Amino acid sequence: MKFAYLFVVLFTLSACVKDTSIDAPIVLEESSADRTVNTEITSDTEQNVLQDSPEYVAKNEAELSIQDSEMAYELCVSALTDYYKAVWNGSDIELDTFIDNDNLKQYTQKKIQSQYDLKGNLNSKVKNIEIDAWEVEYTDDVDGDYLYLYLPVHIKKFTGGYGESTEFLVQNVNGKLVIADWYTGGKDTYDFMVRGENITIDNPGIWNDSEWVEILTSKQIEFSGSTR
Repeated sequence: MKFAYLFVVLFTLSACVKDTSIDAPIVLEESSADRTVNTEITSDTEQNVLQDSPEYVAKNEAELSIQDSEMAYELCVSALTDYYKAVWNGSDIELDTFIDNDNLKQYTQKKIQSQYDLKGNLNSKVKNIEIDAWEVEYTDDVDGDYLYLYLPVHIKKFTGGYGESTEFLVQNVNGKLVIADWYTGGKDTYDFMVRGENITIDNPGIWNDSEWVEILTSKQIEFSGSTR
């Protein structure tokens, strides 16, 4: 049986990047359009060096609850901030900080590289992001509980900006909150083109489906080839 609890945040919460709240990614200095964005999945040894990487800890190590909503929100905002700066600015992003599943990390890595190849040479840097009224829903499912978050994002550039909405599923893995799924479904977005439109985001175990992942990987390769 599935139980869900929905909370809607009616006020606007800002995700402006500040040194005291969100660690801005380090901007790569190279200016070549052929530069590869650093989204590598680091080894355990390398992870020990990343002393400044934040951890998003659950209220209760053994379980997830609606009480984890604020921390899950911080996790998703930080991931989005690093994502947009990686795509537009060529900044570093440590996917291990946000994601536990290797298949989702690999998909996101390819997604960022593909988007950077299209947008990173447009000389249109991202300054910060802001989140409008967001929603969070806790679901206790037989296959595992999770938090669903809907975040309308305004991407503020040094000149201009744009908006789009992203959906997240967040779970508790050994006491740490991690993103189990991540989908931005606006028209002409990468996820819209590769994963499809009108997708229902409610399966936190989807990235463990090897057959589905294999099909999606093929679509990623096809999409990357069509944009060159």
